Amino acid sequence: MIMHRRAKTTPLSRLEIVALVEGGESVSSVARRFCISRPTVYKWVARFKKGDRELQDRSSVAHTFPTRIRPAIEKRIERLRRSRRLLGWQIASIFVMARSTVIKVLKRLKLARLRDIDPPRTFLRYAYARPGELVHIDIKKLGRFHRVGHRIHGDRRRRSTGAGYDHIFVAVDDASRRAETRIYDCERAESAADFLRRVLQTYKRRGIAVERVMTDNGKVFTSHAFQAVLAEFGVRHILTPPFTPEWNGKAERFIQTMLREWAYAVAYRDSVERAAALDAWLRYYNQERQHTSINYLAPARRWRQLCQ
Repeated sequence: MIMHRRAKTTPLSRLEIVALVEGGESVSSVARRFCISRPTVYKWVARFKKGDRELQDRSSVAHTFPTRIRPAIEKRIERLRRSRRLLGWQIASIFVMARSTVIKVLKRLKLARLRDIDPPRTFLRYAYARPGELVHIDIKKLGRFHRVGHRIHGDRRRRSTGAGYDHIFVAVDDASRRAETRIYDCERAESAADFLRRVLQTYKRRGIAVERVMTDNGKVFTSHAFQAVLAEFGVRHILTPPFTPEWNGKAERFIQTMLREWAYAVAYRDSVERAAALDAWLRYYNQERQHTSINYLAPARRWRQLCQ
């Protein structure tokens, strides 16, 4: 058990206190030696005589709770919560008790939220066998700035007001994790269609025909322009269900890495300098950076392995 941060004695010194008292030294002198009170000396001696040979700190939680509701009532509250999914005030009205009491019980049972009743969600991890079988596409919006921002100097009052945003489109190959990015001034259907065309042409130059593209349900991805490019290259479009970002998790994870290692890794003078550094970081990511999910290989090396 963790010692109290202001404890004056330790289990070892408590045993020494008991040994001194049993050896004939007076309780008063032992108390003065260890700068503690006489009742404290009596406490450790009494505990030792009762069979406590370690003299560790005990929990300060009370043994009994007179005002706590009966276990049978707690079980009925839990049963109503699980079977009928009732809210705290509804359960309180049934038992004619304070709503705060029911909420305390639900918190103690770890059922404070309705989602706590549901079984844990399980996710099936998957990976396609060849490059181009599935490409994840997503967008990240980053604020532009004319000077170093609050992440560096900490003052949120010194902002680049009216600077606008950079819209970074990303594409990640499911099998190899190889990534493509491009920055656009706006998030429009034309930007999404242009990025998709560039990605598909890049894969085509490498001798790979993209079979599937996965995106969320954003308007730019369901637009006529985006769909026209998909039809032109004969690519199947997979839309993730609403509120399920984990479906497109490989793109989401790449964005996190990109922000940590590129966007927020250096104190750029302005967003123009930041944008100029993206290509160099992307080459490093694809050619050199080890990726844990592909056995610590760089995406480019994994691509070559799968294409052999």
